[in-house]
Amino acid sequence: MTDQRDQGTHKKQVVELLTVANEYCMFIEKAYDYSQKDILEYVHRMAPLLYLKGSLIPELEAENPEAYERYITEEVWENIFNELRNIFGKEDEFWFIDEATFQGEEITKGSMAESMTDIYQDLKDFVFLYSKNTADAIINSVVECRQLYKSNWGPKLLRVQKNAHYLLYHQDFDEYADLDE
Repeated sequence: MTDQRDQGTHKKQVVELLTVANEYCMFIEKAYDYSQKDILEYVHRMAPLLYLKGSLIPELEAENPEAYERYITEEVWENIFNELRNIFGKEDEFWFIDEATFQGEEITKGSMAESMTDIYQDLKDFVFLYSKNTADAIINSVVECRQLYKSNWGPKLLRVQKNAHYLLYHQDFDEYADLDE
């Protein structure tokens, strides 16, 4: 167990992901302080860094998988989701092709608020569990974060970044400037 912790959980890549994940979570928790444009610009810049850091998570094996815990409650998730949905308004929804379930030409409706809140939940749970500072908790946080990166927050991050790019470069924010003030 010490070997795995020393060789994987305290690697530079994990510590850097922890730092970036915490920054993302703190920003999302204060989303009510920002305009839609501010949030889009932040996500547009932060998403590539988060994605890169996620791709560098070392592969570890959980020795005590039952020590994994989720911390973000449904109430916290709903509060953040509703705040983001209100900020994005009509720009919240977007269409995408889900490569994991792609059959034919099926497209799926996505939500910026839902995707960003799901990413927040996975990353905040990672930060909380890692900060418990026990060997099992730390290893489980890294193992679960890597798994969720591959199956959940990684793909959602790409969709959010793509939509943020579209909204930033194909929408006239000056026309809405008076509404943000």
